[in-house]
Amino acid sequence: MPHAFAESQAAQDALNALRGPVRLRTLTALRWLAVFGQSLAIVIVHFALGFQTPLGLCLAAIAASAWLNLFTILRFSPQRFLSDREAAAYIAFDIIQLCALLFFTGGIQNPFSALIIAPVTIAASVLPLRFTIGIAALAIAGVSLLAIQHMPIPWYADETFDLAPVYKAGVWAALTFSIAFFAAYAHRIAAESAQMRSALAATQLVLAREERLTALGGLAAAAAHELGTPLATIQVTAKEMLRDFKRAYPEEDDLIDDAALLVSQAERCRDILGRLSRHGDAGDLMHDRLGVDALLREAAGPFLDQPGGPLIRIETKSLDGAPAPVLKRRPEIIFGLRNFIENAAGYARGHVLIRAEWTAERLAVSVHDDGPGFSSEVLTRLGEPYVSARGGKTGLGLGFFIAKTLLESSGAAIRFDNRPIAGHDRNSNGAWVQAEWALNGRSSGLIA
Repeated sequence: MPHAFAESQAAQDALNALRGPVRLRTLTALRWLAVFGQSLAIVIVHFALGFQTPLGLCLAAIAASAWLNLFTILRFSPQRFLSDREAAAYIAFDIIQLCALLFFTGGIQNPFSALIIAPVTIAASVLPLRFTIGIAALAIAGVSLLAIQHMPIPWYADETFDLAPVYKAGVWAALTFSIAFFAAYAHRIAAESAQMRSALAATQLVLAREERLTALGGLAAAAAHELGTPLATIQVTAKEMLRDFKRAYPEEDDLIDDAALLVSQAERCRDILGRLSRHGDAGDLMHDRLGVDALLREAAGPFLDQPGGPLIRIETKSLDGAPAPVLKRRPEIIFGLRNFIENAAGYARGHVLIRAEWTAERLAVSVHDDGPGFSSEVLTRLGEPYVSARGGKTGLGLGFFIAKTLLESSGAAIRFDNRPIAGHDRNSNGAWVQAEWALNGRSSGLIA
């Protein structure tokens, strides 16, 4: 992928940054919710149902959680962002506190033991993988301890309640697998969400940059038009000064030379502005409207005739005799195609074919190289951010994602595959990418 993209370790660091940080207020609110729920459960079990619970020990465990909440509220600002290590310690305390409460109330026989999954899921959503693994391991260790060591479950005074060992083993296995599954699932979902957010943000930045560059062309034409009149006045005045100096001071060579220099520089400025003005007029061709061939040449411009680079061929063809469509110049289309061409040029062995084919109803632009093609593992996921592997190289794939997103925003349908390039070794499957637009009233403003 393009050389500007960082290595995979840098990508992982960026994703970890996007995953967090988490505010102290968020975890504090969740802990207050847990304190309220635990207190309510203990009160109902002990007083409403009449089960004999170790009330003092249970309330002490709940009070410890409430005390820590009060301490953090008084000591730190609720808006404070926690570091990964602080958030992990915060969640680890919640797991230990919950395990203590379950120890006093029957261990994994207590139906509320399933709540041990909650802090693990939260950790997986906001913490990097290494901390998530640590939190999950702590929860599994707590569940394992509760399976073999715990106080009796609160029950009627004249009865005892104890599950069969095989059933307790099943509950332990269910809790253990649930912790592992929910941790992996939540971590994966959070990672993909962070990837998508960063990739979409990068897409917006790229599009804004391309729009600014496009606006410069119109600004140059406007500046040339506005400066034309005062520069013409300067040029006329300079010529009159030169004529007057030659007539009144024929012996003052320095004055005559200075006036001649002023005239020549004014003419030079006028020529420059004339070129800018002509560029802007064609800019109705170059900046506002352009043909298919001009579109492809502008997109491929940085890579044409590059020393040491591959041979880039541009082909255009009408499939039904329809004239070539005249298109609006869209920065996202130029950038998207240019990115595909850059990737093809970077991986091609020697040839890149850029082909445009159209009918009265559609326009298709394909970029095809004779390189190693896309790997089979990546081909099914290509277009997602941070996925790339071609020819033994691994990259982020963010460039392809940005190009695909921008082109799709213009109404294009993107397809990609590995195919032999026309006119070359039929056994060599190079990468092939195509963008296709509908040329009708429902297209996204493509036709000028």
